[in-house]
Amino acid sequence: MADINEGRWTAQVDEEIVVFLIGMRFNKLRAVTKWWPVFTAMPGMLKELMSDPESGLLNYHMHVGWRSITLVQYWRGVDDLTAYASDQDRKHRPAWLDFFRNRFKGAPVGFWHETYVVKPGTTEQVYGNMPAYGMAKATKAVRVGKQHDSARQRLAA
Repeated sequence: MADINEGRWTAQVDEEIVVFLIGMRFNKLRAVTKWWPVFTAMPGMLKELMSDPESGLLNYHMHVGWRSITLVQYWRGVDDLTAYASDQDRKHRPAWLDFFRNRFKGAPVGFWHETYVVKPGTTEQVYGNMPAYGMAKATKAVRVGKQHDSARQRLAA
């Protein structure tokens, strides 16, 4: 189990970082042959990315819902994210092409993504009695002190 950082912590964001949210929704639960390849593609991509520190993926968390899965990813920059997405020799591009050629019609599975470029001083976070998580795991976890006591102070830092 991850070490718990007791007390209140925040993330120290010194450089621009990209928060990339990506998810899928099972629209037709019985269409397993259509959505299964989409469902099973992401673990391979994550393994590929996490085994290559130069890829730019800093950290991620997966959240599973009843009919959906959401990944929150933290990237070193937009260039790293887009380079991975378009690289013919990596796992994403072939999976993406397969999705649109073979799984999109009839809407058995849906997808979405959102990209946010976060600059230092434009984000705020607090973690209480948590292991390093989210932005703090992707950057640097620092204890909340007097200079970071409120959300407004953390945003101004």
